[in-house]
Formats: sequence, structure tokens, C-alpha cells
Amino acid sequence: MWGVITVVFFLFNVLPGDPSRMMLDQREDSEQLARIKKKYGFDQPIAKQYIHYLNDLSPISWHSLDREDFSHFKRYSNEPQVLFKLGNGQICLKAPFLRSSFRSQGKSVTSILSETFPNTLILALAAMGIAMFLGLALGLIAAQFKGGWLDSSISFVGTLGMSVPSFFSAILMAWIFGYLLSNWTGLNMTGSLYEVDLYGEGRYIAWSNLILPAITLGIRPLAVIIQLTRSSILEELGQDYIRTAKAKGLSQAQILRKHALRNALNPVITAASGWFASMLAGAVFVEYIFGWNGLGKQIVDALNQLDLPVVMGAVLLIAITFVIISIVVDLLYAWIDPRVRT
Repeated sequence: MWGVITVVFFLFNVLPGDPSRMMLDQREDSEQLARIKKKYGFDQPIAKQYIHYLNDLSPISWHSLDREDFSHFKRYSNEPQVLFKLGNGQICLKAPFLRSSFRSQGKSVTSILSETFPNTLILALAAMGIAMFLGLALGLIAAQFKGGWLDSSISFVGTLGMSVPSFFSAILMAWIFGYLLSNWTGLNMTGSLYEVDLYGEGRYIAWSNLILPAITLGIRPLAVIIQLTRSSILEELGQDYIRTAKAKGLSQAQILRKHALRNALNPVITAASGWFASMLAGAVFVEYIFGWNGLGKQIVDALNQLDLPVVMGAVLLIAITFVIISIVVDLLYAWIDPRVRT
């Protein structure tokens, strides 16, 4: 995480252009420019800005007692809890501070990301749920009927799913099911999780808007899971414990479901976790085409507006998501496969 923070900070701070000028646009004058630079610490050396950035992100951090100092904790919306004094400042306990947006009237980056990340999380969970359920089922059927027409048909579907780019499948799904067949499907071409009612008096959850983007986003991981499940199960069927199960009189279906499938899940979980983390990183094409108000769409909007704090905060959120998912997957390995525990 420290490596990601360092790369993100220096990447966005060595870009051409003055961040304070980006914030002011055409309203720039020397007095406003100086005030903005002082407020956001842009008037300080890059090394000191980096230390301040690490200090803002750290849960335990040092803050100056001088109200004019950029490190003074009055910059935060929630006042940190003071632990003890140190020098001319205080050691405080606080939530990581991702700073404020350049464009959204000083709105905190945390609040901006908290509005869009849950939408992406719901979309990613729905897409991965579809991919895992259908992928395991179809992979199991393909392995059970190896070499038959069912196996060939499922393999063809998997190859096709991997070959179609996300932006093309999203446009195709929106056009067919959200436009041509909308009278039968009842689905819209675009729409987010929350919609405003016809009178503009309140928001409601539109679950129907989740269907098309979730299916579209789940197509490629579905194809990978089908192929991995099939090949892993076929590999497991050659193991000694399978022959023992057959000798005990278990049917082929029982052996596949109760023995081979569980031991074949490790590579499937590895692939699924990677896809899930990528979805949380922002399914930019899918979210943009379907008008889904998620993290990917937020990142693109922030880049277009040169809202660097939002982009930096989103990248750090994606990085910590990858770290957490990797840890959870390691724990799942041990829970599913006893061989990992030993």
C-alpha cells in the first residue's frame, strides 16, 4: 500500500500543469492563486507535500498546533482524537483523510467515493454471482459429458464469451434488450441503482436496471470459470481418491459433485477473485454505456474534469480492495482444501 501511495502521489504531482490553476479555470488571479496554494499546501516543496499526504492517510498522525500550518487538524471535517502532545504539535487518531475535491465545492473525496463505490460493489457481486453459479454448473456438465455435443457446445459458448469485448457486448445488450425488446423485457437502455420518481419527490431502488449491466459484466468471467471448472474437474478425476470413491459404489454424479468439484475449486477461486477485484476497480465501459453511477464512471468523470484528489483517492481505494480480496482468497483456500492447512 505504501508503494501504491508513493507512485500515485508522485505520478499526479509531476504531471504538467499547476493544480491550483486547474481549480480556478478562467477565474484565475494572483491573489486567488496564492490563497489556493496555501490552503492546499501547493506552495511547499514536493518532499514536504509528500510527507503531508502520508500524514493525512495515516490513522495515527502528527498535527501542528499552529492554525496557519497546513498540518493543523482543523482541516478535517471530523476532529481527530488527540492522543498526546509531541513538540509543537499533537499525535492524533483519525480516519484516513483523502482530502477534498477540486470541483465539487470542496466536498470530501471520501463522501464522493462512498456514493459510487457501493453501486459498483452491488454490480460486481451480482455479475460474479451469475458467473460463478452458471460457470460451475456448466463446467460440471461439460466435464461429466466430456467429448459429447454438450461439452462442445458449452466450450464454444465459453470461447465466444471471452472473445467479445466488454464495450461491444454492453452496446449489443443495451440495444437488443433495452431498446428493440424493451416492450417485452421491461428494461431500459440506461439507468442506475437509484432513480428519482416522476414527481421528483424522492429516490427509489430500480433493481431492473441491474439486470443488463450485471449479465454483461459477468460474461467474460463466466467464460473463464466454465473452462477452469471443466479442466480442473477432469484433472481431479484421475486422482487416487476418485478411484476409491468409485470402488465404494458412488455414482459418477455423486463423485463429481461431492468430491471432485470441491477439490477443483482452488484455481476457480483464484480466477474469480481476480475478476471480482477488477470489477470493483471500475467496469468503466459497462458503467458508462448503461449509465450506472459507479466507481469506474466516477473515475472517468474526475479525469475529464482534472479532479486529481478524486482520482488519487479512487486508485488507493482500488489498491486496498485488491489487498483485502487477496487475503480473503488465501483464507478461502485453507477452508475449502484441507491440504492447504497441513
